[in-house]
Amino acid sequence: MIDLRLLRENPDLVRASQRARGASESIVDELLRADEARRSALQAFEALRAEQKQLSNQMRTVKGEEKAALVARTKELAAQVKAADAVAQEAEAALRAIHLAVPNIVEEGAPPGGEDDYVVMREVGTKPTIENPRDHVELGELLGAIDIERGAKVSGSRFYFLTGPGALLQLGLLQLAMAQAVEYGFTPVITPTLVKPEAMEGTGFLGAHASEVYRLEADDLYLVGTSEVPLAAYHSNEILDLPPGQPRRYAGWSSCYRREAGAHGKDTRGILRVHQFDKVEMFTFCRPEEAHDEHLRLLAWEEEMLAKVEVPYRVIDVAAGDLGASAARKYDCEAWVPSQGRYREVTSTSNCTTFQARRLQVRYRDEEGRPQIAATLNGTLATTRWIVAILENHQQSDGSVAVPKALQPYLGGRDVLEPRSR
Repeated sequence: MIDLRLLRENPDLVRASQRARGASESIVDELLRADEARRSALQAFEALRAEQKQLSNQMRTVKGEEKAALVARTKELAAQVKAADAVAQEAEAALRAIHLAVPNIVEEGAPPGGEDDYVVMREVGTKPTIENPRDHVELGELLGAIDIERGAKVSGSRFYFLTGPGALLQLGLLQLAMAQAVEYGFTPVITPTLVKPEAMEGTGFLGAHASEVYRLEADDLYLVGTSEVPLAAYHSNEILDLPPGQPRRYAGWSSCYRREAGAHGKDTRGILRVHQFDKVEMFTFCRPEEAHDEHLRLLAWEEEMLAKVEVPYRVIDVAAGDLGASAARKYDCEAWVPSQGRYREVTSTSNCTTFQARRLQVRYRDEEGRPQIAATLNGTLATTRWIVAILENHQQSDGSVAVPKALQPYLGGRDVLEPRSR
């Protein structure tokens, strides 16, 4: 949630953020009215409660007719307090509903506009020259690494099996990512993949993204689409020790599940857009003033991983209208996919400022000992989708695939994956 104090002091900043996202500005005025209504209702309730307390104290010292009058007023006041409490609770619920609907304030400098208005920050690496490149599905079948047909037979569309070298490639990729994260001081975590509604709502995934989330209605639990969700909720309702310059960093390994409800007809071939995948996700809790620099560090670590698997990529500054509700700014790394002749997203890193932590009540103490809301950031370090770029960029004319040097130890030292027919 955004900071209500900031809203009161600078509503035009929130309106400008909504414009940058291409979203309605009217919700800002709705939130301001709901905030004022809640504050007025709370003041009325507290005034009546104060009078009730005062009368209660007077009752101990009076007698006779005066006491009888106080008893009558006490009964009358009790009913008024109960009614005022109900109004205050209703105003609080109305405020929360609108508050939850307002996305994070876009960071200054983020490109305005929609999905196609991103800014390319840089291109890195040399695109391979491949005549008639095979796509990752054909390569995966030749290598005995990906089985789409049996995935669909067993589980339906957008499911798959990773077999033999495909399974080793994924495990190696994620282990390489985790090793890098540990090298930079991240605490490795294997997270739950089922979470309570509070965790999903707290990270902002039950708003515009609700249709993408799998829900187990019988248990009122959600399957996560990223370990960002359990990692963000890990310290919910806690006060962390966050000294200046000492962020708390976690690297979560989990299976992830997405319904891909809006992806009908998109990327139906292969493992680019699927319902289940594995991922190593970086997650940081830090002081708000440190979040901008931490965001750039997460991006640098993502680029370091891409360099290790030796694929060309570009970095884009995502436009405000394409940001998720929680993100104030997001950078994507997109790997080159030869069979498609274009770049495809393989990592994202988002600065969520205090938006998620305010919902989840994750705080730290400042130098005066006062509790303050922490900032949260996240970034993909490796995921199943990377296999697409690795296979296609390292393919050779005979259908074999060269193994990037950094991954060779995880594939039994092999430097080339040979087609099964050999």
